[in-house]
Amino acid sequence: ERLGTRVENITEYRRATGEKLPRILLIVDEFQVFFMEDDPLASEAARILDFLVRQGRSSGIHILLSSQTLAGSYTLSRSTVDQMAVRIALQCSEADSRLILADDNPAARLLSRPGEAIYNDANGLVEGNSRFQVAWLPDDQRDRYLAQVAERARRKGYRPPRPQIVFEGNAPAKVEKNQLLNDLLTAPLAQRLGEGPGVRAVRKALAWLGDPIAIRDPIAAAFRRQSGSNLLIVGQNDEAAAGMMAVALISLAAQLPSLAVESGAGSDGPLFYVLDFGAVDAPYAGVWDTLAGLLPHRVKVGRRRQLPDFLAELAAEVQRRLEDERPGAASRYLFLYGLQRARDLRQEEIGYGGFGGLGEEPAAANPAQQFATILREGPDLGIHTVVWCDTVTNLNRSLDRRSLREFATRVVFQMSAEDSANLIDSPVASKLGPYRALFYDEEEGRLEKFRPYGVPSAAWLEQVKEWLAGKS
Repeated sequence: ERLGTRVENITEYRRATGEKLPRILLIVDEFQVFFMEDDPLASEAARILDFLVRQGRSSGIHILLSSQTLAGSYTLSRSTVDQMAVRIALQCSEADSRLILADDNPAARLLSRPGEAIYNDANGLVEGNSRFQVAWLPDDQRDRYLAQVAERARRKGYRPPRPQIVFEGNAPAKVEKNQLLNDLLTAPLAQRLGEGPGVRAVRKALAWLGDPIAIRDPIAAAFRRQSGSNLLIVGQNDEAAAGMMAVALISLAAQLPSLAVESGAGSDGPLFYVLDFGAVDAPYAGVWDTLAGLLPHRVKVGRRRQLPDFLAELAAEVQRRLEDERPGAASRYLFLYGLQRARDLRQEEIGYGGFGGLGEEPAAANPAQQFATILREGPDLGIHTVVWCDTVTNLNRSLDRRSLREFATRVVFQMSAEDSANLIDSPVASKLGPYRALFYDEEEGRLEKFRPYGVPSAAWLEQVKEWLAGKS
């Protein structure tokens, strides 16, 4: 539209505009993982790769795929491979050689020397074979070359047009790479909190949880002042649950005013309650006390003995807000890590509804009843709950069906198909692998796979402390 004419490829675009439209290189190591099963994901991956291979080159988009083998029941289609002119084959079986190069080209079977390979830029035709020796690059030499490249780019003032995107599928997601959260943590206080009176009472607060399996913004749970706005995490990955909950707490703290901008220590400022039922000998056991020490907010951390007091305080606050109905009351959050170990919250503790006999006063509410009240009434009043439990069986011991419905957003790790269907209306969690989870948003009807955050590093937490202290 801007040119008033149509261009067919990147060369014509550069010639017509004088702009250096950057090329894009997609590198996929072990791409066969896309085709491990004959399912919709494999079909979609095959369709997208075929489209990029056929039409991407003219637009400056190039593909580099690597794998140990092309053999298998499900793999990249032959028609797609035929569109890739350049092939490199190391020593392999005759069957793989014919798949990589061409049906009549088994030459890679004859390779014998370590690192010996065949380069072929003639769509695999035998006459295009060119033997070569792969160069060995020691780690220290590689790091030195990369440092030289980075230094040269720095001297020339080079800035990439867009950040490099690297998907590390065999490791937890790193919160340090969440640019949205980092920008929020370093933003001026007024920008973090929004503008205008009563903003904090109506806008949503985001709690980031991990990286998506897609090129889009990180996965985040949104807390709004409406029924069901609580978050439930279920699965037997306690470290990933701790990482997500720690990052969620930091995310929410970045969107709330600290004590330094409240009227004083006794003010009705934001408050985080953390009930930690995690193993005391876990490597990340001290993360909650660390957060309480570095955040410029009121954070109360407790274990089993503090559970009755914490729930009584929050239940009393819920009752006060129900009676008061103040529109600007500050948000509060309850983080419960390890519901399976919170025996005081199990259903048998509720008994027969807490009522005494004939003519007797009703029995005082116990922690299980108070917890149910906080889940049910709290979100509308700005009091939200984040819970992790290891299994669905243990979850059902503490939450009845009515209380379970108060969690409109949920995260699940790998579990049985039946448990998955009960929690997120789909059995797909049974197919999850390591470092994977599913995010379910009942209100949006959204179900998305993602990589949960690991426990934040000490270096990043120290940086968060400096950022928030400087912006208080």
